Formats: sequence, C-alpha cells, structure tokens
Amino acid sequence: MESIGTWWMWLAFFAIVLVMLAIDLFLVGGGKQHRVSFREAASWSVVWVSVSLLFAGALWGYLDATAGREIANTKSLEFITGYLIEKSLAVDNVFVWLMLFSFFAIPLELQRRVLIYGVIGAILMRTAMILVGAWLIAEFHWILYLFGAFLLITGIKMFWFADHKPDLDKNPVVQWLRGHMNITESLHDERFFVWREQGGKLVRYATPLFIALVLVEVTDLIFAVDSIPAIFAISTDPFIVLTSNVFAILGLRAMYFLIADIADRFSLLKYGLALVLMFIGVKMLLIDVYKIPIGVSLAVVATIIGCSIWLSLRRESRTAARTSTEETQ
Repeated sequence: MESIGTWWMWLAFFAIVLVMLAIDLFLVGGGKQHRVSFREAASWSVVWVSVSLLFAGALWGYLDATAGREIANTKSLEFITGYLIEKSLAVDNVFVWLMLFSFFAIPLELQRRVLIYGVIGAILMRTAMILVGAWLIAEFHWILYLFGAFLLITGIKMFWFADHKPDLDKNPVVQWLRGHMNITESLHDERFFVWREQGGKLVRYATPLFIALVLVEVTDLIFAVDSIPAIFAISTDPFIVLTSNVFAILGLRAMYFLIADIADRFSLLKYGLALVLMFIGVKMLLIDVYKIPIGVSLAVVATIIGCSIWLSLRRESRTAARTSTEETQ
C-alpha cells in the first residue's frame, strides 16, 4: 500500500510518541494518588492538541516542499480529519471509563495506574489493528464495504441505545472473573492483587482495581474495532492512519480528568458520535461511486460534533434554569 511515510518520518514519529508518552505517564498527575485538577488537565490537553497541530503543520511544510501543494493540502486535511474523528470517539471511551470507575467506587486519586495501562493498551491495540487493516485493504478492496456497513450499523445502534445504562453486574467479563478469581470487597490503594491467609496458606486475591483494569482493556479493544474502520474511510495511507490515531490517543488521560467532573453536561454528545459513525459508514460505502472530498468530510464531522456539544450545553443550561425556578417557587 502506497504511503507518504519514509523510514526517517516513521522514526521521527515514533521518537515523538515515546517522548510524549513518557511526559504523559510521568509528568501529568505528578505521581501516585494525585488528584489532577480541572485546570491542570485543561492545560495539558491544550499541550497535546497543540503538538498534534504542530505535527500536521510540519507534515504540510515537508510535503509542500517535496511533493507539491496539492498533496500537502490533501494529506494534511486527511490527518486533521482523522485526528478529529478519533479524538471524538475517544470522548466516548472516556465516558465508559467514568462509568466503570463509578461502578467500582474508585476515587480519582487511585485511577492513575489503570489509566496508564489503558492508554498503552489502546495504542498497542490500534497499532496492531491498523497494520492488519492496511494489509487487508491492500489485498481485498471489497473489505472497505464491510467496514462501511459495520460503521453504519454501529452508528445506528449507538444512536438507538444512547441513553441505555448497561448493568455491569451482568457483564459477562465481570461474571467470569468473579467465578474464576478471589476478589476483595475493598480497594487496597493502587494494588491489583493482595495476599491473604486462608486455611494456613497464603491465597492471592484480585482487587476491584484489577477488575476495572480488565474492563478498561476490553473497552479499548471494542473502541479500536469501531475506530479503525472509521479512519480508513478518511485515508488508506498507513502513515496518516497511524499518526492521526496515536496522536488522538496520546493525552487521553488529561482529557479524562478534564471532563471527569463535567461529563453530565454533554448528554447529547453520544448522538453526535453516532451520526459521525453513520456518515463515515455511508462515505465508505460510496467510495467507488462518489468520493466525498476530504474538506467536506472535515466540515461535516466538525459541524456534527460542534452542534452536539452546543445543544448539550444549551439543554443543561435550560434544565438548570428550570430547576432553579422550581426551587424558588
């Protein structure tokens, strides 16, 4: 499969990722059992988005000088559109993480270790799936239609069940773990396992934090299955696909802490994400009939996400005003 990525571009990208990952894991949060403030999370989120845009600018500058303005514009728009889509889908990932931590009653200051593994797991899973997806598309062009149909159906299901609250007690993964492992009833700081004396010997028990970690990794896999077909609808260039995906995942912890206390204000965002998946699915199904320009795709995705956020905030404001009025009466 053709790609704009040269060996040194891949090397530079991986070097940037390693540096950013080290910063994210060891500087954001400042250490164990540290509760990241809204201001701190917002500052780091700006840093991650800025680095991604700088990468897009550097990519445009290099391609403009070596391949021409048209290719530079196209590839840069593909990167930005892919980044926006993956960042938007990552928000849904964050909502699921919030639900998991709430179910297991894990305080913010103890979530750091699970989130670290969650980010690393997401990067590894998506990298593997992108490489496999790129090979499949290169060998079997018709698989794009399967990806498109999958995204369309997924978007419809997400829209239909947007307000559905899953019962984690009935989750098959949770039930299997409870049936095959000893699990403590309470947390033990950031430890995944503890040893207890039982019948004259030491028995290993998993903590609720470990169960949360397993579910986080499972959701990473599920969201990777959703997001990889979406990015291939924007570009089939492995360099664009992987870089936009990984840059969207980096800084996910900062975004998590940013919206942890305000997630309820974005009640309509899931509907917007569902519409994005449906649009991308239709775009992929029409790829051999009519190729929707990348600029149009970027505008549509940005408009849908922007409108869903605006409508969510407007709905929350009206609800708050109505509640205040009822309390004063």
